[in-house]
Amino acid sequence: MRVLGVDPGLTRCGVGVVDVTRDRRATLVHVSVIRTPIDMRLEERILAIGRGIAELLDEHRPTAVALERVFAQHNVRTVMGTAQASGVAMHVAAERGSRWGCTRRPR
Repeated sequence: MRVLGVDPGLTRCGVGVVDVTRDRRATLVHVSVIRTPIDMRLEERILAIGRGIAELLDEHRPTAVALERVFAQHNVRTVMGTAQASGVAMHVAAERGSRWGCTRRPR
């Protein structure tokens, strides 16, 4: 199984692709960070993150997408940015038919 993992964020969105065997051994295929400048307009940042994730989905063709869940934090701006990046990741993955989950393990 090939999995695309996403650690969402507006400024830095971490992404990695691993191949996982039935005995749960993982081999790293790709790792990178999708970066957007803090002074870029929000809609442009979301678009850039979506395009970056879409390129990785098209290139690596994962069977599943694992998305880190947003955790509670006192800084609302940080939580909102992370949630927005998560939403675009879910949208792009669903659009391409990838299974995705926040906490489920692939079967």
